Amino acid sequence: MPDERDEYFMRLALEEAEDAFDADEVPVGAVIIQGDAVIARTHNRRESSNDPTGHAELLAIRVASQKLQRWRLSDSTLYVTKEPCIMCAGAMVNARLGRLVYGCRDEKGGAVDSLYKLLSDERLNHQVEVVSGVLVDECAEILKRFFQERR
Repeated sequence: MPDERDEYFMRLALEEAEDAFDADEVPVGAVIIQGDAVIARTHNRRESSNDPTGHAELLAIRVASQKLQRWRLSDSTLYVTKEPCIMCAGAMVNARLGRLVYGCRDEKGGAVDSLYKLLSDERLNHQVEVVSGVLVDECAEILKRFFQERR
């Protein structure tokens, strides 16, 4: 269940999404925490880096792993404004992420609840605790605004 703490960290992810919006990137932001400490904060950078793996979640996992000097993030929580895709959900399983909190669903590409349920698939070697719908309206609104301006 989401709480005030989840809303606080999701607001930080929304600040990252605004930075992405301002940089003409799809406005998705991500934050990774341990306890109450922010370990990583980033946003989508696919366009600016010409990198198809430049999703906010993957970038945050890379930053956190480098900062912590380990690839296992079982004691960490990742906050992201939009439901992760297959690539990002796979990276969360491989990083042994402890918890994911996301804002709005992605009905066209979501791999956590919408199209697939990768993070709860018991056939995989790791499952991730998931909380969804935190600040859902704000998270959906920034994406809607971005795509409306580009049409």
